[in-house]
Amino acid sequence: MELHNDNNTYKPGDIVYVFYRNPHTQDVAQIQQAAVVNNPDNPKELAMFLYETYYPLSREMAVYATEEEAELAYQHYFGSAVSEGSFE
Repeated sequence: MELHNDNNTYKPGDIVYVFYRNPHTQDVAQIQQAAVVNNPDNPKELAMFLYETYYPLSREMAVYATEEEAELAYQHYFGSAVSEGSFE
């Protein structure tokens, strides 16, 4: 499976989907919704806002434009998709 993360296609206000590992249980990963925002430390760069934390958006991140893309990648890498509920 090819990983696609061309962060030049994202703009502030976009909603994206990422894999998030529980900091208390590292063997648990889930698909989580996040927002693309301007990086508060460098407004010329984009960041991802997730759980009250800003993460600089970089090519090293596996970021998906749709929940369906994230679920397909999750199935490829982890087995079956486990989302944290519906995002609608």
